[in-house]
Amino acid sequence: MNYLKTFEKLKVGTQLIDNRIVMGSMHTGLEDDLSNINQLTEYFVERAKSGVGIIITGGYSPNRLGRLTPFAGTFNSQKIAIAHKTLTAQVHAAGPSKILLQLLHAGRYSYHPFSVSASRIKSPITPFTPFALPGWMVKSTINDFVKSSLLAQQAGYNGVEIMGSEGYFIHQFFSPRTNKRSDEWGGSLENRCRLGVEIIQQIREKVGPDFILAFRIPILDLLTDGSSWDDIAYYAKKIQAAGANLLNSGIGWHESRVPTIGSMVPHAAFSSVTKDLKMVVDIPVIASNRFNEPEQIEKALSESCADMISMARPFLADPAFVEKARNNKSLQINPCIACNQACLDHIFSQKRASCLVNPTACEEKKWTLTKTMDSKKIAVVGAGVAGLNAALVLLKKGHQVSIYEAGSEVGGQFQLAGLIPGKKDYLKSLLHWSSEIKRLGGIIHFNTKIQEAHELQNYDHVIISTGVKPRIPQIPGLDLSHVITYEKLLKANTFSGKNIVIIGAGGIAVDVATYLLHRSAKIDTSIPDFYKHWGIETKLAGGLKKISRIETDLNITLLQRSDRSLGKGLGKTTGWIHRLDLKKHGVKFINQIEYKKITSEFIEIQTRKGDIQRLPADLVIVCAGQESQKDLVSKLEETKKPYSLIGGAHHAGELDAKKAIKDAFEVSFKI
Repeated sequence: MNYLKTFEKLKVGTQLIDNRIVMGSMHTGLEDDLSNINQLTEYFVERAKSGVGIIITGGYSPNRLGRLTPFAGTFNSQKIAIAHKTLTAQVHAAGPSKILLQLLHAGRYSYHPFSVSASRIKSPITPFTPFALPGWMVKSTINDFVKSSLLAQQAGYNGVEIMGSEGYFIHQFFSPRTNKRSDEWGGSLENRCRLGVEIIQQIREKVGPDFILAFRIPILDLLTDGSSWDDIAYYAKKIQAAGANLLNSGIGWHESRVPTIGSMVPHAAFSSVTKDLKMVVDIPVIASNRFNEPEQIEKALSESCADMISMARPFLADPAFVEKARNNKSLQINPCIACNQACLDHIFSQKRASCLVNPTACEEKKWTLTKTMDSKKIAVVGAGVAGLNAALVLLKKGHQVSIYEAGSEVGGQFQLAGLIPGKKDYLKSLLHWSSEIKRLGGIIHFNTKIQEAHELQNYDHVIISTGVKPRIPQIPGLDLSHVITYEKLLKANTFSGKNIVIIGAGGIAVDVATYLLHRSAKIDTSIPDFYKHWGIETKLAGGLKKISRIETDLNITLLQRSDRSLGKGLGKTTGWIHRLDLKKHGVKFINQIEYKKITSEFIEIQTRKGDIQRLPADLVIVCAGQESQKDLVSKLEETKKPYSLIGGAHHAGELDAKKAIKDAFEVSFKI
């Protein structure tokens, strides 16, 4: 497929952009300390080499009060601007990319006690109640945005993006939800627009006509008391008139209880709303949220949904995304699966961002692969995510690799995860990895179970990545016909029964419950079904109608021996979505119990108070953890054959693809 619209040039102000792809703002943690500037430079240069049209940095605050955390990055001094000159120079030397600095004032989303906002209204997701910023300090903050923009210009940036959406400071002034002021900065729509308009207008006056001014504008709040579309359209026109020459669509608030970027969000889910925005302004508009394939980008552009398409996490997954798309090699793109496990979950835990499917992200120089002078014959036993990624690293280093898989397909537990609603992209990862292995000369032997060490005698080294198997607890009645492991359930891809009990309440159990509910209700992953499921009505103020309960024919109960919470171990930024979804479906959860027995009609448990309960159960699903499969290890040790143990075979625990893939990289990198 040729991506003609994607690679059309675009005029933004006086600047000519090479193509229609934007690397959207993605905080990595490298922005917060100048000592990381070289690493941050390497990160951006790797993406610029691919030729992305515009790069937008992670957010920098224009002043200390606006920082997300006490030590988050600011852009407010000559020292910082000088340090960034090398970054912008190297980005420009690497390719045609333009690079914008994002300026983000967190407002009441700040995690420090000196947070400020339009009004003294606490955010439900942060611990501190903000101070209402007095009028003279509002004007001072505008000056800070102007100063930071001038510093960005001096540092060699092609422009700035002003974060005006997603519930941050400027959005807090625009929204009547958080702006209860009666001065010139609140009350009427005109006054609530004033802060964003003044910031753009005053920056434009100082930076001149050639500096790109992008504004991240809220186009869908996903809150029942959010802004109306008429207000948003009015705001967009005012921002354009003030001097912005690029509008980037912002979806939701961080406190919205609707997923906007998780894997359960359909691709291009909000492009129709961006199309509405495009119709009310004359400057280019950027669509965002859940694009990860060139085909989706081309389709949205061809349908005039936007002038440019923004992606952030896909550039963590594959820095060469644009180059591969330009050369019509989309299958070679390592797809982002929107799991958030190593990017957003890391950032919200004060760690450096990485990527589950690409552990080299933000550590590019550390993981530079060079061809080996000592090519070895290496066997990889097991074609799960660990085995596949180990094979890829080894092949890129110049080794000869053969993979032995006992089953008929690659992926192991990852293959099962791809059957869960909203996780189909996991299967695309498997397609990518297996096709890359074949392209690089690797061989995959299916339906070949290695049982003895002598079968591997012709290899110089063995990678054991035999994965895990479900752990089976000791409960009387577990051998009954209506009791099944999660693995068998998902492989069968069918089930019967209305009263369902799941033994276990971790991440797999939550996934299985989601699978059952969606299969029963015949919910697919289309945009209309997603909107209906989460109550999205784009023409309502706030874009949301209230849904308290979703009807289902199933009666599902999750059981757990420990006192851990439901779905313990789920991602920090996605766990709430899964728990809320189950709650809306009326799924029950009981912890701190002991299993007594299973019969053909019920499962008997004892609660922490000592009460005996009998739960009706015509289907019992075992999700009680996993055990490593590593029988081959002792046999290899007897022969002194060099081997490495990776992934689930090394450590079962909670199923952790992030750790498995990181294991694979670290071990294979050293061979």
